[in-house]
Amino acid sequence: MEGSAGRVVYVNGPVVKAKNMKNFKMREMVTVGEKKLIGEVISIDEDLGTVQVYEETTGIKIDDEVVSTKKPLSVTLGPGIVGNIFDGIQRPLNIIFDKSGNFIKEGIGLATIDKTRKWYVEFKVKVGDVLKEGDIFGTVDETPLVKHHLMVPPYIQGKVVEVKQDGEYEMETVLVKLDSGAELKMYQEWPVRIPRPVKERLPIQKPLITGQRVIDTFFPIAKGGTAAIPGGFGTGKTMTQHQLAKWSDADIIVYIGCGERGNEMTEVLEDFPKLIDPTSNLPLMNRTILIANTSNMPVAAREASIYTGITIAEYFRDMGYNVAVMADSTSRWAEALREISGRLEEMPAEEGYPAYLPSRLAEFYERAGYVKTLNGKEASVTIIGAVSPAGGDFSEPVTQNTKRFVSAFLGLDRKLAYSRHYPAINWLSSYSGYITQLEEWYKQNVADDMIFLRGEMMKVLQEESKLLETVKLVGEDVLPDQQRLILEIARLLKVGYLQQNAYHKEDTFVPLDKQYMMLKVVDNFYRLAREAVKVGVPISVIKSSELFYRIIKMKYEIPNDYKNSFDLLMSDINEYFSNLIREYEGD
Repeated sequence: MEGSAGRVVYVNGPVVKAKNMKNFKMREMVTVGEKKLIGEVISIDEDLGTVQVYEETTGIKIDDEVVSTKKPLSVTLGPGIVGNIFDGIQRPLNIIFDKSGNFIKEGIGLATIDKTRKWYVEFKVKVGDVLKEGDIFGTVDETPLVKHHLMVPPYIQGKVVEVKQDGEYEMETVLVKLDSGAELKMYQEWPVRIPRPVKERLPIQKPLITGQRVIDTFFPIAKGGTAAIPGGFGTGKTMTQHQLAKWSDADIIVYIGCGERGNEMTEVLEDFPKLIDPTSNLPLMNRTILIANTSNMPVAAREASIYTGITIAEYFRDMGYNVAVMADSTSRWAEALREISGRLEEMPAEEGYPAYLPSRLAEFYERAGYVKTLNGKEASVTIIGAVSPAGGDFSEPVTQNTKRFVSAFLGLDRKLAYSRHYPAINWLSSYSGYITQLEEWYKQNVADDMIFLRGEMMKVLQEESKLLETVKLVGEDVLPDQQRLILEIARLLKVGYLQQNAYHKEDTFVPLDKQYMMLKVVDNFYRLAREAVKVGVPISVIKSSELFYRIIKMKYEIPNDYKNSFDLLMSDINEYFSNLIREYEGD
C-alpha cells in the first residue's frame, strides 16, 4: 500500500534513518531494503524514524523500503530451545550454517526454533477446566533433563472448550481453545525488552552451589541473585564463567557470549556438548542454551543478545526452574551501546558511554530474582555478568556502575592469575552481600559454624595483608612467632583451599560438605598451632611437619566421597600437636 513503508534517507553502520515513519511505533521490528534486513525502531521524530539494524548494512541505499512487521523485537519460546545455539536475536546457528555456510549472510531472515518438528505432548487439562495466565496445560520431554511445561501466556485466561488428545504435534497446531477466543499453541512469543510477569518476588534464601570453594564458602552467590566477575585481560573471566556454567546446581544454564572473541566461543561450542553433568551423568547440553554473538558479528545484535538471553531465562523460570544466566561480557555489550550512541550523535557521558548506561545495566540486573511464578511455583533467575575493564582498571564506568547493582563482586586479580593461582578471585577486593541472608541455610544444610569459620579465615587473610607490608620493609624474621604463624596459615589457605584446579577430577568440583571439612581441618590446625607457639614451639617445626603438606594436598588426595578420610587427618593433627606441646612443656 502506498505510503505504508518508510524510505531510507541516511545510513551510518547499523543506524539507518528513514522518512515516512510517523505511523511506526517505538521498539517495532522492521525489515530494511531488498534483503529484508532485521531492524528495530529506536526513535521517531515526526516523520523521521531511526532504526538499528541487526545485520550488516552493506548494500543498503537511499530510498530503500523500511517495512513494519507489526510487532516488537520478540523471541519465540517453546520446545527446541534447550541444547540449541542461537545468535543475538535467537536465530539458530545450525540453520544459518545450512543456509549460508561458515559466514552469516545478510537477509537470511528471522529464523527461529524449528516449527515443523513434531513433539509428543502430554495434556494436563480437559474440556471445562478454567485456565488462567501461567497455568500448565501440557508437557513435552524436551531433553532427558528438561520437561518443557506448556503454559498459558500472560494476560490470557478462559474455560477450555476444545483440547487435543495426547500425541505428536507440530508447533503451529492449535492444542487448546478457550471460550475467550484464545488459541493455545506449543509456543508463545514475548518482546525481549519487557520483563515477564510474576506473582510475587520472594526474599533470597538459597545459595547457588558452584563447587568452587572461594565462591561457595567465601563469596557465595544466591539463587535469584546477581554477581559480577570483573577482571583484566588474561585473568580468567571466561574460564570462571565456564566453571560456573558446568558445575552450578541451576536447573538450566543460559550462556550468552556477548561480543567475546570467536575462538573463546568456539571453545564453548566444542567443549559443552562433550561435558557430562555431574548430578545426572548426562551430557551438559541437555540443560544448556548457548547464545553466541562474537565480536565480529553485527554490533546492534550484540546489544540485543543479553535481552534475548534473559527473556529465555525468564520463560524457563516461569515453568518452575532455577535458571543461571552467564553474560560474557557486559563490557562488550556496553561498548555496543557506546558505538550505536555515537552513530546516533547522542551527547556522550563518562569515557564516551551514553548517559543511560547505568539505567540499562540496572534494567538488566533487576530481571534477576527469586520469585513465585504465575502458576504458584518457586523459581529463580540468577545473573552472573563478566566485566572486562580496559587495562584492568576497576574505576572505569562499566565496572563502577555494575558494582552499584550487583550484590556479589568477584574481583579477578592479575597478579594472582600470572602466578597461576586460579580462580584468580582477590579475597580482599571481593565481597558478597548474601552472607547474612544465607547464614541460616548454611546452618541447616552444612554446619552450624560454617559462616563463623569463614569469618575466622577471612580475618587471617586480612591480617596477612597488613603483615606483608611490614615484611616488605624489615623482613619476616623480625616478626614474633604468633604473626609468622598467621603468614603460614594464610599460605595454607591460599594454596590448599582458595586455589582450585579446573582440570583435576577431584578438584574441579567440590561438594559443600567437603568444602566445610577442608576449612575445619585448616581451622583446627591453626588453633592447635597457636597453642603450640604459646609454649615455645618454633614456627620452623610446625611448618616442616608432614601434616602441613598433607593439608595442602588434601584437595587432591581426599576424594569427594571422602567417608572417614577427614576424621583420620584431624586425628593425626590432634595427636601430633598433643605430643609436640607435651614435649615442649616438659622442657
